[in-house]
Amino acid sequence: MPIRLSHSRATLTIIAGFIAFGALTPASAHAHVSIASGLAFANTTQEVVFGVGHGCAGADTSSVQVEIPAGVGSVRPIASGFGQVDVETDASGAVVAVTWQKDDSSVLDVDAQYYKLTVRLKLPDEPFSTLYFPAHQTCRAKDGTTTVVDWVGIDVADGSDVEPAPALRVVPARFPGWNKFTVPSALTDLASFFADAQIVWRGNAAYSSSPTTAELIAGTSGVSSLSGLGAGDEIWVKY
Repeated sequence: MPIRLSHSRATLTIIAGFIAFGALTPASAHAHVSIASGLAFANTTQEVVFGVGHGCAGADTSSVQVEIPAGVGSVRPIASGFGQVDVETDASGAVVAVTWQKDDSSVLDVDAQYYKLTVRLKLPDEPFSTLYFPAHQTCRAKDGTTTVVDWVGIDVADGSDVEPAPALRVVPARFPGWNKFTVPSALTDLASFFADAQIVWRGNAAYSSSPTTAELIAGTSGVSSLSGLGAGDEIWVKY
């Protein structure tokens, strides 16, 4: 049992029961262009989905360009009903941007659809990191007027007038049940990296995105609430 605590077996049983039946908090609503496929696993090839929640001031989205960050390889966009998809490469042949473009006849008169744009790619071996994919959204109104919104902000603070770039949280590969990880660098945004975890333990401190489990942690003698992790911390995570 990975939990080395001083409280009673009965308390552990209660916590386990809450974990088993407590629902995780639902994902928060995203902005116009965001990662819709959830967390990604380090050093794996997988599909990453960009969700386009809505257009620009009532105008339909006519094109989306997504920049590919350094360290991401084997980029292959997946064709969709949105329209033509093209890639841009650098001198070495690496894909640095993917663009989806609607045919003029396919642009709607109003902003009425949600779009999913998918890329298959290889993630770097960098668990507990964040990859940013700056995106550029073009919308075209019924009268032909075009608007471009740049979703390029990195670590944007609340109140900033820069729109946030789609952010992909990269986590280690894991198995159902308990997993032991070593955190390579400090983490303060536990909600982003452990949104789908039942509970996270470091020593006698614990974290859960479930409000019910978090309340139980706070009310358990000998257990403190975990709010952040430092470089080199060893943690136990149950999925």
